[in-house]
Amino acid sequence: MTFAGTSLTRHLVRGVIGFGSLIAAFALLLAVGPASLLLLPVTLLAFRGCPTCWVIGLIETISRGKLQRDCVDGQCKLTTTA
Repeated sequence: MTFAGTSLTRHLVRGVIGFGSLIAAFALLLAVGPASLLLLPVTLLAFRGCPTCWVIGLIETISRGKLQRDCVDGQCKLTTTA
């Protein structure tokens, strides 16, 4: 299973929206009240469920095409493709 996206820019925009709405939800809590927590579903949509998966996807998106795993006789090595 891969978490990588097709575009680094698109992945970063999702991160900005996700982290921005998460921070705004708690920063506006005193000013707006519990209604600010309505931003949390935006966070979940932007991260597609979990922030950790988003970070893993970011790493995979950056390394896509640069790293290759070769497995021979039960031993796997990670090599770079120049």
